Amino acid sequence: MNRKYRKTVIAGNWKMNKLASEVKPFVEELRGMMPKTKSCETVLCVPYPLIPAASKAIRDSRLAYGAQDVSVHDSGAYTGEVAAPMLADLGVKYCIVGHSERREYHAETDAMVNTKAKNLLAAGITPIICVGESLDQREKGLTMEYVDYQVKAALAGIEAKDVKKCIIAYEPIWAIGTGRTATAEQAEEVCCEIRSVIRGMYDARTARAVSILYGGSMNAKNCDELLAQPDIDGGLIGGASLKPQDFARIICGTALEEPWIR
Repeated sequence: MNRKYRKTVIAGNWKMNKLASEVKPFVEELRGMMPKTKSCETVLCVPYPLIPAASKAIRDSRLAYGAQDVSVHDSGAYTGEVAAPMLADLGVKYCIVGHSERREYHAETDAMVNTKAKNLLAAGITPIICVGESLDQREKGLTMEYVDYQVKAALAGIEAKDVKKCIIAYEPIWAIGTGRTATAEQAEEVCCEIRSVIRGMYDARTARAVSILYGGSMNAKNCDELLAQPDIDGGLIGGASLKPQDFARIICGTALEEPWIR
């Protein structure tokens, strides 16, 4: 982490889990275990129906809430879609786009990810843009080539001043929900590459300003080593974000004070 140039972010991705009635108890338990001083931006990215409950539960706290996806359209006859202005109207500050599950199960393309990121920026919402390679791509030595392309495609046509408002989350597909995690060295290598790509597209100052997160089974046991890497500025947390104690441990791993201990 490099706090001098960019913020540290720990974002929980609840995916399709929990009910609105479970949000308040979760938040109350989590708040009791968080560091006394704010060490990072902590975000709960929840399913659409849980957004009002999250808004109410985190009021007057050091938490923020976000969504897990957004439409490529701003309005119109698109049944089931949710537009960026609608999320902004609900006070959403962050939104995940391009998650591998959206790419795989909903045929989401790089062009769609780019459009969604632009829509979010126009609505004043920070996009958390996911990129990452499959196991087959890694084994064939194509990780950097593939991730480079995803980053360039996602940021195409976005000005430097807006890129600084974006967050990139590196999530190797082979490590999502599998219990397998990239080593700290592997994760840092790719996150460093992502920053290099941004530097090449824009400039060094812009690259330094972008927070790059690691996802892919970051948990209470491996977070310290991952967060110690210079180009890893936080995490996009899946399963561990559903457990207040585990999520708090990761948040406290970003603290300047003594690490939180079970």
